[in-house]
Amino acid sequence: MNTLLLDSDDVDEYALLADVIDAVEGAFGAFERGDTQMPAKSYIDLPQYNGDFRSMPAYLDTGEWDAAGLKWVNVHPDNPEDHDLPTVLGTMIYSDPETAFPLAIMDGTTLTMKRTGAAAAVATDYLAVEDASSLGLVGAGVQSYMQLEAISQIRPIEEVVVSDLDEDRVEHFVETYDDQFDVRGGSISEAGSCDVLSTVTPVEDPIVGLEDVGEHTHINAIGADAEGKHELADAVLEAARIVIDDHEQCTHSGEINVPYGEDVLTDADIHGEIGELVVGAKDGRTDETGITVFDSTGLAIQDVAAAHVVYKQASTDGAGHPFDMIGVGES
Repeated sequence: MNTLLLDSDDVDEYALLADVIDAVEGAFGAFERGDTQMPAKSYIDLPQYNGDFRSMPAYLDTGEWDAAGLKWVNVHPDNPEDHDLPTVLGTMIYSDPETAFPLAIMDGTTLTMKRTGAAAAVATDYLAVEDASSLGLVGAGVQSYMQLEAISQIRPIEEVVVSDLDEDRVEHFVETYDDQFDVRGGSISEAGSCDVLSTVTPVEDPIVGLEDVGEHTHINAIGADAEGKHELADAVLEAARIVIDDHEQCTHSGEINVPYGEDVLTDADIHGEIGELVVGAKDGRTDETGITVFDSTGLAIQDVAAAHVVYKQASTDGAGHPFDMIGVGES
């Protein structure tokens, strides 16, 4: 038996977005049914290196397949300047739940990008208007590309408006997609008036106001991933049907963490978790629904679900680098 080593190119090729979206949707459903185990993310703080490690283990059973794994990820802000390395580096260990055999070790950074886009796509499918054809993006970093790639899988996106303070980023984004979509740079209000809006910035002072958003816009709030981060004005959240991925994470470090901590929002203002929509326990968008917000913090079950897709596709295709890591001999 061999363990499969899969680099970032392998993960990019075999994390087929349509399949990852389906797998992440299945993971959300399993979470709601209680068919997952997902201990809280644990941290190792390394102030002497201005960084930290986070471990994210999970197991899930969708009914059709089960899977287990661990993502080991860091945040070292000095890496780009001091070491010519990315700020965030992720490694995913994907294991057989029955035997604990390490089926694969794969790049977790690209995997995270894919599963984050997939989660937004799942939420968009349940919360955006059926004929949504325009997508706004606030922030033109790497995740903005994945938002477009994933959301266009489940809605007929034709028009894209991207807003960023960095004009070079906007120009690069437009050039990347100008042969596939009607894409242009624009203001936050122009992006916010689209049928779907994804915000992918690290800001702590809200930059999207209620006046910037259409009456029926669905918003994927992606950027807030730590306490104090906050992209959407309180008025937007107060007006919206709010759906979260996990109560503990979202109230601590998601888009709602600041207004929730200040009692501007309470549990009564949260419509439900995305898993409740997936299993049909709560409605997504109805005819009466106006603005909707999905607060996405990212769950370890999403990583395991995406890794399941990558391993299944890559092993079928004979990709990656197999090696006998634990010395049981080649199959």
